[in-house]
Amino acid sequence: MTPAELSRAVLHAVRRAVDAGELSVTVPERAVVTPPGPGGCGDYATNIALQLAGAAGQQPRRVAEILRARLLDECRFTDVVVTGPGFLNVSLRSTASAGLVAEILRRGRRYGHVTTGFSGTAVRLRCPAEVRAVVVADAVARVLRSQGDSVRVTCDGRPAPEWETRLGTSIDSRGPYPLPDIDYPLPDIDVTVHPVPAPADPVPLGRDAARWALLHPAAHDRPRITGDHLVQRETNPLFRVRYAHARTRALLRNAADLGFAPEPGPVHASDTAPLLAALGDHPRLLAASATHHTPDRLARHLVTVADATLPVLPAVLPLGEEKPSAAHRARLALAEAAGTVLAGGLSLLGIDAPEHL
Repeated sequence: MTPAELSRAVLHAVRRAVDAGELSVTVPERAVVTPPGPGGCGDYATNIALQLAGAAGQQPRRVAEILRARLLDECRFTDVVVTGPGFLNVSLRSTASAGLVAEILRRGRRYGHVTTGFSGTAVRLRCPAEVRAVVVADAVARVLRSQGDSVRVTCDGRPAPEWETRLGTSIDSRGPYPLPDIDYPLPDIDVTVHPVPAPADPVPLGRDAARWALLHPAAHDRPRITGDHLVQRETNPLFRVRYAHARTRALLRNAADLGFAPEPGPVHASDTAPLLAALGDHPRLLAASATHHTPDRLARHLVTVADATLPVLPAVLPLGEEKPSAAHRARLALAEAAGTVLAGGLSLLGIDAPEHL
């Protein structure tokens, strides 16, 4: 079960409580689901009871107990515990993590992409002839296309040739607007991308570091065009993302040398819950990045995935004379899934995910 699926299950519990007359509230559009905080337990936690208590005219813990009873009816949960002022802490059955990992490995780098071909909007994406605007427009177009939108990118001016040859941007400046071959009316929108300009030429950083320097900050923030983006140490977010990916690939090679392969299965929740939450949230983050035209959200999400991945990796391979077990195979599959999400996200940003680093 992904965080998005759990969010829907929580909202279903709220709806059932409303229908039964136990709560008198408007069912919200979304329930926030996160890894448990200090004092919490289980795989995930939600503050939905605190959110609804005022409108319900009841104490948060009373609302939480009502929803706990509804959630316990779900066969996918082994336990639901109320902690603190009214947080609901949910423990999933062991097959939940295996299902998420299997889904990621089945979809590969397209995990989080829409699966029905063209299903969205025709977007006319415009940007000024400034290097950051052109790179951001290129990344926005990639993310929009991952969500089924048809995109044409035009530039108000003449982009420098090296922005295409050295930074990998793609601009459609001439020709008819490309529409998919469909037989129903097509919604269309105009979007202008105009982030704070780069204070210096990023091209000397090289394609990957330059694109990260321009895409990682929010559009309203001034990007830093410095050599820090090339430094291979933990203070560099791009290095952490690419290093985490490279480590997952190295573990797969090492496991093959030891004679075992990844196999989705139950994993211990105490150290893997943050990673599972981040992986499960990837489709929502992709959709939000597309909706709001913010590739910086995707970049920051990849940092979250990488930071949740690295603590899990030391326990993937057996130690000493230990034989590979089902737990090792399950952790290896989880590591592969994390690397897959990192590689797919970097690809949407136009950045390489090296196998060796």
